[in-house]
Parts: sequence; structure tokens; C-alpha cells
Amino acid sequence: MNDVTGMMAPMVGPVSAYFAPVNRAAQQPTIFDAAQSGAFALSSPPAPWVGLGWIAGFARKCGTKVEAVRTGAPATTLLQARTEIEATVSFSFESWGKLQLALSAGTQQMNLLTAAAGAAAGGSGGAGVAAVALQSGSTASVLQVGAAAAAAFAVGDLVAVDVDYVAQTGFVGSGVSGAYVQSVLADVDYVRRVTLNVGRITSVVISGAGGALTLESPLIAGIPSMAMKVSGVVGFCDREGSSFFQEWSAVFVGEGQQGERVIWHYPRLQAMAGVAEAKVAGGGGYEKVQLSAAFRALPVKDPVDGETVVCFRSYVAG
Repeated sequence: MNDVTGMMAPMVGPVSAYFAPVNRAAQQPTIFDAAQSGAFALSSPPAPWVGLGWIAGFARKCGTKVEAVRTGAPATTLLQARTEIEATVSFSFESWGKLQLALSAGTQQMNLLTAAAGAAAGGSGGAGVAAVALQSGSTASVLQVGAAAAAAFAVGDLVAVDVDYVAQTGFVGSGVSGAYVQSVLADVDYVRRVTLNVGRITSVVISGAGGALTLESPLIAGIPSMAMKVSGVVGFCDREGSSFFQEWSAVFVGEGQQGERVIWHYPRLQAMAGVAEAKVAGGGGYEKVQLSAAFRALPVKDPVDGETVVCFRSYVAG
């Protein structure tokens, strides 16, 4: 028997999805090493990977073309060559959240900032309430904002944490690029509008002049800089037709009954479809709305041998 493991074909449960940032300016993806991290606890992925739960309808397609190179008379196939490399992946998210919405939208995913009194109406939200400056001692999970500012927030509120927009162009957004600015804008809150550095408050503590907001999970950008400010968020908004493309690194894991795993790692994925959702019968006259997502894989160079690669598929025995 040539199979060194002697295992039958894996019978896997629902596929779990994990995503991590791509440094757009440096074109540097997040690489997943199955040799070192392939056995990670599915509920606790290694940093900076973020778990987005189970997905439905996970489908991979290979569009790579293989052509025969012929020579002689009559023409005889001498060898084969790959003339095009193409790979796509599609699925639906089983849960909704900031990152799921952003990934399924594929373009700028706007935070609906808490509107200032009298703000003019806008499709992606009007002018926001003045952002709150961070104080020293803030961490990725605890934001120090002072007593007066903390009193304006409540448990369950969403917040966006990022820098003011001050005539920046190019990629903007801390931790993950949330948009690409082509010409100077006038909105001081623009970076906080598009940032993916968002969290939900689980605790508000006020002690004397001090005030702290504890978040449900760490900010995707890590420890915030003192240049960042906090804006309240009431929801999120997708815009069909925007020009910006989200780009992420992704890992998908299918785990078998005996602990074996099939792991698909895409270093670079960009959305290849616009905003869409699917309705699934949910019972009782209701329908479940799933976020549909479809991506095209972009290439990286494997430093082992310099080969161009769009996806790594790994099998880790249980």
C-alpha cells in the first residue's frame, strides 16, 4: 500500500472560515503555516487570524488551463504547459457581523456613525457626533476615554476606533485597508467610516475622572495609537457599485470525526461579485438571509522554490 497514512477519505463537518489582513501598500498577505499551526483550536485561531464561524455551500473551482505542446509531423504531444492560472471560491456566511458584511460586499463597508444633531441625511450616514480621543493606557480590548466620554456609551454599543482623516490619499484604515482614497476629502470622520477596527462594548467603568470601555473582542489593528479616536456606530452600510476591492488572506478548515483536517489556504482573495444575499427557508413563515460571497484567488510566490501559487491545500492527520 503506497498511502503512508492508510486513512479513508475524510468525512468532514461544516467548513470553518478564518480571515486575516493583507498589507495592501506592501502587497504582503498573511501566510498560514499548516506545519506549525494546522492543529489549532478551531475556536481560537492563531493571531492575526479571525474566525468568522461556519460557512455553507463552500465551493472551489479551478480555471487553470493546461495545453498540449506538440511537435513533429504528424504533430505529437511532447509535453504539457499551464497557459492560464485561475482559481475561485464561493460560499455563504452562516452568521452576520462586521467582517462578514465587509467580505461579502467586497468593497468599502461603511460604518453608520452616530449622527450629530441636525446632520443632513446621507445614504451612507450623515455627519457624525464628534469623536472621542483615547487616553494613555488603552489596549486592544480596553479603551480609556475619561469619565465624561464613557458616560455617553452603554453596554452593547458598537464603536469604530481609528485616526482622523486629514487629507490622506491611498489606502486608509488601521489593521486592514478599508478604502482607497483617490483625491482629498472633507470628512474628518472618513477613516472611522470605513475602518474595520470595530468592537462591541461589554462593560463601561467610570471611576472618578477615569472612564474605560471594555470590548467583546480585541480590535483587529491591535493596541490603538494615541492618534486614534472613538466614534459610536449604530450599524453598517454596503454600497453597490463602489470601485474599491477588499483583499484578504483566508483559511478554510474541514475537520473529520477522528481529528483529521483538510485545510485550504488562499493568501490573497479579492471579491469577484457584488453585494448579494440568499434566502433559505427558516420555518414558521420566516426565511434565513445568508450573506453570499465569491472570490478570485490572486498569486503569491512560494519562497521554497519561487513557484507562483494561488492556493495551498493541506491534509493534517488526526
